[in-house]
Amino acid sequence: MKETGTPMDWFSSPDRDASVMAAWERLIQGDQPPPGALRGVVDDSWHRCLDGRVAPDAAGAPLPLEEGALFDLRIRNDRLMHASVPLIQQTREFLSQTGTILLLTDPDGLILELAGDTRIVEPAGEVRLIPGCNWTELSCGTNAIGTALALQQPVQIHGSEHFCAGIKQWTCSATVIRDPLDGTVLGVLDVSGLAQTYSQHSLPFIVSMAGRIESRLGKLAMERRLRLMERCMAYCSGRTDGVVVVDESGRLVRANPQAPAAFARLGASGALDNAFPIPDIARIAGGSMSPQAPAWLRLARIERVTEGADTLGFMLIAPAGARRAASLSDAMPVAEPTPRAAFSRIVGASPALRAAIQKAQQLAKASVPVLLLGETGVGKELFAQGIHQASSRADGPFVALNCGGLSRDLLSSELFGYAEGAFTGARRSGMTGKIEAANHGTLFLDEIGEMPLDIQPHLLRVLEEGELYRLGETVPRKVDFRLIAATHRDLRADVADGKFRMDLYYRLAVTNISIPPLRERKTDLPEMIEHWLSVSRERYGVTHAVFDDVAYGCLLNYAWPGNVREMRNAIEGAVLMARDGIITVAELPPEIGALAVSPGGVRDPASAGMSALARQKVRSLETAEAESIRFAIQQCQGNLTEAAAQLGIAKSTLYQKIRKYALVRDPGVTRRVSR
Repeated sequence: MKETGTPMDWFSSPDRDASVMAAWERLIQGDQPPPGALRGVVDDSWHRCLDGRVAPDAAGAPLPLEEGALFDLRIRNDRLMHASVPLIQQTREFLSQTGTILLLTDPDGLILELAGDTRIVEPAGEVRLIPGCNWTELSCGTNAIGTALALQQPVQIHGSEHFCAGIKQWTCSATVIRDPLDGTVLGVLDVSGLAQTYSQHSLPFIVSMAGRIESRLGKLAMERRLRLMERCMAYCSGRTDGVVVVDESGRLVRANPQAPAAFARLGASGALDNAFPIPDIARIAGGSMSPQAPAWLRLARIERVTEGADTLGFMLIAPAGARRAASLSDAMPVAEPTPRAAFSRIVGASPALRAAIQKAQQLAKASVPVLLLGETGVGKELFAQGIHQASSRADGPFVALNCGGLSRDLLSSELFGYAEGAFTGARRSGMTGKIEAANHGTLFLDEIGEMPLDIQPHLLRVLEEGELYRLGETVPRKVDFRLIAATHRDLRADVADGKFRMDLYYRLAVTNISIPPLRERKTDLPEMIEHWLSVSRERYGVTHAVFDDVAYGCLLNYAWPGNVREMRNAIEGAVLMARDGIITVAELPPEIGALAVSPGGVRDPASAGMSALARQKVRSLETAEAESIRFAIQQCQGNLTEAAAQLGIAKSTLYQKIRKYALVRDPGVTRRVSR
């Protein structure tokens, strides 16, 4: 990059406007401006504009993006928007009387957001200083946004310093916003107004505000990394495989102790961190491996880590030495995945759940579409993953997409992908869609009932013909995948109401599985509570957290309208809030704690009055319970697992009761428990 002088070269000098205008007129006539007539940043920029054949008589920026494309652009820059927009909104009142507007752009100079003095919105619109318009130097000449991007440093451009005649009545100050983790440019922050609003303080203001945005980006990035590590923690620990966790940009977040040796066996040379970042990790995970990608990456397994529709990052998995040797040996047959292992993550043994799993195991053998029916939170994606893992496509990718909450255009792009240059703002290399990424594997479409009607025939054609067209392409691409769809809606009723296509419904519902809600699986509740309690304790390092009797009773008696997801969240929150290892009603969500009942079958005395007779009755029951526990432990010779089974309670509950009744002080019990 050419040296542009000291920071003072960033600022404009309005008193030189006439001489700058004379220099511009000479330049466009083919003459050189007099020496010293221009600041270095302006002189360099004007010559870049001449080299780029920018029209000096241009009136403003090119036409803006269409509304749908602008929406998609904002979605693609969601992290920048999330960090910036709250701060931009805070300046709205401050700027309302200054005759200026604040602008946020993406790294390509496309305006994402505008706020400020409404009185100049109209003149800004005349030069297309509005969302969706491109303000790079090659689009509209020297200007603060485009020049800040070209130099990647703060800059102020005033009046005649603009290259294009149509915007010489404006003054603007801008600086780039950088990713706090790796310094890449994420966008530009700019303040603009008509020339009479010039202030030398505009540039320091915009630099300071960009710094605040970068601080928010850093905080949000660390929060995302923590959530990413939480989701990967259980997978990374206790495995013989090498596991590397990277963020959505392919930057190294964490590696387990086995990773350096495991990835070295795959061919990764040097220190493991030298192999990262991998900027195109998302495209590679989608099944599009570039020829420049390292050879070892082709041998690793890549799994996307999501939070709803958001991709937090990826796990790269290198198999342990023995299993890698087996996988590379033609003489060693690869074992078929077993249905039991495939569905092992689904907790419970109630008849309704077992029937659903048995049906899923049977359907996994045939490569036909499956429709999963069930309320929100019952675990439809776990069933989909189980079917995939128990099928002949287990070695292929499992690609998930939630059809709810996405605009029509964005969902279409996500499903089918698009070609290079398919629309304004499209990635230069195009994009692989989820259908294509699932080739030779399984595509899971959650909330299929939310798919817009006009997209449904295109999906049906892919299912019928086994080929798709990326947006902007005229040549079909062959695809071979297994579709699993899921919904909480009554699709038959939607078909009758004209909200869902009948032909697609019957193509999806070749087979269907109804997953029972948690309220119909009461016998599974103790096992599920114990499972999520164990997971949460391990995840957050709260090793001894247990529920007291009243809180445990609330969990058993609650209807769980949010199903497994609601239970998981309730137990996670309770574990985090536990004091001294005991989880009480106070740590449960209010709607669950409202069911508080004491072990004696009456309302918890903490929340309701209790008579002396009732309290005496509870004490008598507690005495009897303590004796029963002491006797059970003695009979089982201190084996608490057997004692809990004999008493019909969870082992964690037994631990809590031992502490509650001070049984550890009983020498006979202590001697047996400690063995």
